[in-house]
Amino acid sequence: MTHKKLLSLLPSAALVLALAAPAAARSGAPSPSPAPSPKPAAAAPVPPERHPKIREAIAALRASKEDLEHAAHDFGGHRVEAIRAIDEAIRQLEVCLKYDKD
Repeated sequence: MTHKKLLSLLPSAALVLALAAPAAARSGAPSPSPAPSPKPAAAAPVPPERHPKIREAIAALRASKEDLEHAAHDFGGHRVEAIRAIDEAIRQLEVCLKYDKD
């Protein structure tokens, strides 16, 4: 596989990993349920998040970028390009969310 082709697959791979991470985390031991808190009677219901997986992917990509920015090595010269690809993936996901407003 050529170097350019490998780099072009990086944003897709980052997105797949970001989307898979929450599922992997859920497969671990169940966490204890917090004690129920009293809810105010006059509080309006909050609509559910329309795209929680996209927001989770953005958060995971930002965390990956942070790790890469503080890494001890340059991953064979690919760190800078990976950070650029992550930035572009985040930008694209934010555009998706912007266009989904009703």
